[in-house]
Amino acid sequence: MIRSELIQKLADENPHLYQRDVEKIVNTIFEEIIEAMAGGDRVELRGFGAFSVKKRDSRVGRNPRTGEAVDVEEKHVPFFKTGKLLRDRLNGG
Repeated sequence: MIRSELIQKLADENPHLYQRDVEKIVNTIFEEIIEAMAGGDRVELRGFGAFSVKKRDSRVGRNPRTGEAVDVEEKHVPFFKTGKLLRDRLNGG
């Protein structure tokens, strides 16, 4: 599902809301999650999962074309851990 499909589904399920308002709500939620993670915070949605940021240390990698050693700087990457409810539903529980 992509963002526009999510907005359309929510708008269809809530006919009392204008689609532009639903779009604003969805965009605000995503922005808040992004801002929290950019600040190093963890975002937990009970039953769904938790978004966090993990730090990857710098290392020496390899260029796959040439095999040449390349320095890879440290970086922060998003990480998602599924919640129990989501895991159970995915596994038929």
